This record gives sequence, structure tokens and C-alpha cells, in this order.
Amino acid sequence: MAKGSDKVASGRRDFLKLAGVSAVTGTAAVAAGSVAAEAAAPVEGNAGYQETDHVKTYYKLAAF
Repeated sequence: MAKGSDKVASGRRDFLKLAGVSAVTGTAAVAAGSVAAEAAAPVEGNAGYQETDHVKTYYKLAAF
């Protein structure tokens, strides 16, 4: 084989190795960082729009 084709073949193998390691690492990071979200307590008698803390934070960050 020519030297150039060896370089390409090893580059592909290295890419596949890194892709496999990245997938495992990413999955572990997501599993370790997941936190159960707390549901907001429903307001009795008002089924319409509710401006909760996360909505206020969104408005603040979006500069509304």
C-alpha cells in the first residue's frame, strides 16, 4: 500500500475510536448531571396564563 492510504486508514480508525469514546463520555455526563425538575404548584381557580418564576426569568433574559 502507498503511504497516503495508510494515513487515511489510520485517520478513519482514530476518528471512530474518538467517536465511540465521545458517545460514552457524553452519556455519562448527561446521566451524572440530570436533576429532577420540580413542578410548579398549580394555582387553584386560574386555568389560564400563569407567570411563574421560569417565565419571569425567560422574559428577563429575552429583554421583553
